[in-house]
Amino acid sequence: MTDIAQIALAGLLAPRKTLPPSLFYDEEGCRLFYRITELPEYYLTRTERVLLADIGPTVAAEAGPNAVLVEYGASHEEKAGYLLATPGAFRSYIPIDVAAGELERLRTRMATSHPGLDVRPVAADFMQPITLSLPTGAPVLGFFPGSTIGNMEPEAARDFLIRAAASLGKGARFLLGADLRKAPAELIPAYDDAQGVTAAFNCNLLVRLNREAGADFDLAAFRHEAVWNDPESRIEMHLVSLRRQEVRLHGAMIRFQEGETIHTENSYKHTPERLLGIARAAGWSPRRQWTDPAGRFGHFLLERDD
Repeated sequence: MTDIAQIALAGLLAPRKTLPPSLFYDEEGCRLFYRITELPEYYLTRTERVLLADIGPTVAAEAGPNAVLVEYGASHEEKAGYLLATPGAFRSYIPIDVAAGELERLRTRMATSHPGLDVRPVAADFMQPITLSLPTGAPVLGFFPGSTIGNMEPEAARDFLIRAAASLGKGARFLLGADLRKAPAELIPAYDDAQGVTAAFNCNLLVRLNREAGADFDLAAFRHEAVWNDPESRIEMHLVSLRRQEVRLHGAMIRFQEGETIHTENSYKHTPERLLGIARAAGWSPRRQWTDPAGRFGHFLLERDD
């Protein structure tokens, strides 16, 4: 049985069916997500770009001279570019992502755009412990943009930050991006756009399981749904079964009732106070923080409690 089939069956045979967001990012999923970031409803990326352009030189100075930039979830170098634009600030860049092909394309692009920079991609799941080969004595800045921290359960976010602290070493700093809590009327369209790109991104999970896990999902029998869960302060994405049906996956039978959902993603929208509480519980102290003028998106500079 493939790893993907094992992962999928673990969630789909549970009393409440789930699939992990990590399965989104095959080649087509990466392409669709990039399209999502350019949609008019998806304010997150535009807001973060403006904020990073503003604070990039300050963050680079905070990192220290000739620092190492370690980016988590880096299938593209665009956001790191706002920090790397400060001359002489960074000696090397370590992008970490599960998409090995995207990392190789990143390395090729950066050989042209940043010829003096030591670029060392790491193809790995950053939700697992990672041992990094870091230059002795060099300042280290971890970087986790894009609000991916919001896709984690709070306990998982804390555990990720604990592992990051261990990987980055004593004295490290960490720039953490996060979409912040706001009105559902602004949030929901960002996860259910008029062009249906987010719906295609969500449904691509089923395409991938058909291709790689021996499944026989009928895509026309499911629809995308995004809902706001106010008590949990999160957007939830689901795939809703439109009828009673049976689906086979690697020889197993999965039964759906009409209206039953597969819960595919959470996007927590924390307040700054809640997010910093998670960071403190993981052994990080807040050093500085920035938000856009409307307070929609934040970047939080943390330092290790050594």
